[in-house]
Formats: sequence, C-alpha cells, structure tokens
Amino acid sequence: MSQNVIDIADAEAAHAAAVAAVEAGEVIVLPTDTVYGVGAQATSGAAVQRLLDAKQRGRDLPPPVLVAEVAMVRALAAEVDERVTALAEAFWPGALTLILRARPSLRMDLGDRGDTIAVRVPDHAFTRELLRRTGPLAVSSANVHGQEAALTIADAVGQLGASCSVYLDGGTMSGPEPSTIVDLTGPTARILRSGRLGADALATVLPELASELTDDVPDDQG
Repeated sequence: MSQNVIDIADAEAAHAAAVAAVEAGEVIVLPTDTVYGVGAQATSGAAVQRLLDAKQRGRDLPPPVLVAEVAMVRALAAEVDERVTALAEAFWPGALTLILRARPSLRMDLGDRGDTIAVRVPDHAFTRELLRRTGPLAVSSANVHGQEAALTIADAVGQLGASCSVYLDGGTMSGPEPSTIVDLTGPTARILRSGRLGADALATVLPELASELTDDVPDDQG
C-alpha cells in the first residue's frame, strides 16, 4: 500500500481521498487539535484491526471514537446524562475524552472495550467536516505503540509507513499533551488520564473531579 500525502489546504481533495480510503476499510492519518491521529471506520472490525496492527498494539487497548457533533454521541452511548451534557457544553469541541456506557446494540468491534466506549469531539474544523462525511472514526494517536505521538506528517510517515494509505498534512500539531480522559460509567466521575484539561477546569463543571485523579489509561490515545 503506497503512502498518499495530501495537504489539507486542498480540503476537497483531502476529504475525498480520506473518505474513499475509509470506505475501503483502509487506515488514514489525520490532524487533530492535539497530535496526529491514525483513524479507521469505527463500524468495521477489520478496519479497526488494521489500525491496531499499524500501531503494533493489542486489542486490550481499544481506540476512542471521534465524532463531529455532540448529538452523535447519543447514537453511541446508552445514556447521555446531565454530566455528559455539562462537560460537552463546556469543553467540546476540545481535548476531552469521555468514557461512557455503550448502547447494548452498538456494532463496533474496537477491541476489548467491554460495555464502554470512549468518545471525543475534536477542536479541528477540517477533521470535524471529515467526520461528518465518514461518520464516527476509531482514532488513536499516530505512532507505533510506546513511541512519541507524531506532531508532523513526516514523523507519522516515518513511524507508520505503508500501513496507512492516506496521510492528511495539516502542518505541525499543537501537542504533545493529550486529551484528558474522564470516566462517566459509574456513579462518580473519575479522571483516568490528566491531559490538556486540568482537574481545576473540569471541577468548575463537575465539582467531584476536583481531587479525583488516577492514571489507568496509557498515554497513546490522543
């Protein structure tokens, strides 16, 4: 599989190539508001497996799902409660990933995710438009597992090579600090990974997060 690097300044060409690759079950590299991401069609287990293979990562670390709009979360999550709504209104689009209970009928083989799903609305206009055209994408940081996330398209190509068919060049990303991950699957919200959004900012919306911090989730989720 050859690498096709496209500057997103030509938005229509970039969107068309990315959509075609995603629909074909291929893996792409796309810009986000944190680091470059490696993405695949979230509803295709085979495509998600290609993403995991590209990262040399196991199914025990399922990728999050990026969506274009807060409204799309309702199609993925079993419940969108007032905590989700409050955090989404305050911080989406942005560097916040929410772990929610997935709809029991959700047909997304993302790996060993149990009954949960991680979702985010990125603060990147080009990528949100791409997501409107593709639907939800499984997206993880663009790097081989254990390596630093790519901040340039050259770094992404250097790490991932022919495992990705389309590379969307959006310049240098603003990372490397990743999104903050908050688990809302239980009665009490928990910060699983500190990132660009600090606990103090989150606590202005959910006061219970003021002192809650664990580090159960690896850093290479973007």
